[in-house]
Amino acid sequence: MTTDQQPPRRPRVAIVFGGRSSEHAVSCATAAGVLRAIDRERYDVVPIGITREGEWVLAADDPERLELAPGRTPEVAPGGGSVVLPLSTRESRLSVLEPGRPPRTLGEVDVVFPLLHGPFGEDGTLQGFLDLSDVRYVGSGVLASAVGMDKHYMKVVFAGHGLPIGPYAVITDRAWRTDRAAALDACRGLAYPLFVKPARAGSSMGITRVLDAAGLEAAVETAREHDPKVVVEEGIRGREIECAVLQGRGTDAPRTSEVAEIAVHDNHAFYDFEAKYLADQDVDLTCPADVPTNIADEVRRLAAASFEALGCEGLARVDCFWADDGRVLVNEINTMPGFTPHSMYPRMWAASGLAYPQLVDELIRLALVRRTGLR
Repeated sequence: MTTDQQPPRRPRVAIVFGGRSSEHAVSCATAAGVLRAIDRERYDVVPIGITREGEWVLAADDPERLELAPGRTPEVAPGGGSVVLPLSTRESRLSVLEPGRPPRTLGEVDVVFPLLHGPFGEDGTLQGFLDLSDVRYVGSGVLASAVGMDKHYMKVVFAGHGLPIGPYAVITDRAWRTDRAAALDACRGLAYPLFVKPARAGSSMGITRVLDAAGLEAAVETAREHDPKVVVEEGIRGREIECAVLQGRGTDAPRTSEVAEIAVHDNHAFYDFEAKYLADQDVDLTCPADVPTNIADEVRRLAAASFEALGCEGLARVDCFWADDGRVLVNEINTMPGFTPHSMYPRMWAASGLAYPQLVDELIRLALVRRTGLR
């Protein structure tokens, strides 16, 4: 390199977190993990928080402030300057707007790492915004993100691809408001216990385990606090087995991890928010799961098939049931799964030989080489 040549610029990664959904705090905790793990010698990092009201702000690069712990709920606060992303395919610079000051430029952004969970971030809305400006990003595109967020249409796509799923019913907002009795009657053929869930929420927000018909109406109302559309699933007797999926390199097939099992102690009716994030001692997470080889292979096969059925990119976690009758069923897919160092997705890859910092790096590299536009 001659003296007048400049060294190549490090890729700039915008880490976006927070957001308008009920999983705001979980997203902040995910960002804390990634901020700690990302290779600062390889990448320039710009943390961008989205407040609960939807304002994009330049956030402090301080992972400790974003940790989720008992008695402490992290939150993106307004202030620090509003961030404006590129609004044209000819522009790739970030700008910051502050009252009483001229706009300032933060420089070009090469890839966005969207660590948002739930609606208004994980559901294709952010992905569509980035696609409009040809900005590369980690994870699935608009369609896969939207379908993966909506448990109703997720099941429709899985069934259409011949993947095994459990019995369920859907209660739409219109059905609930026009004929509540008929909406409840649509669940009559499902065997109790039932799991009543918001159709488009995650982190077990708004989920109720219902033991008999007397508790169904209240459970639907609880789910509707998070989403006007509700999915009612028949409880599957068996074990919950999960698998992590990474996009293949080039034209390679999706890569699957060792499978893992979640076993919740008796003081939790199911794997709820507290068990996931605040009470590790109440949950046994085993990876690799102690299951027969043929069952692990079937979970991995279904995980890869689910990833491809939705047209996912980057990453996903697929949750399955190994039922007591021997069947393996697909429960759901998460296109932006929990991503703290203690979350199941990174733990499964760590057990497969890919440590958390290397996983972060791999996802960024996959996004950097992905073409923009229709794929």
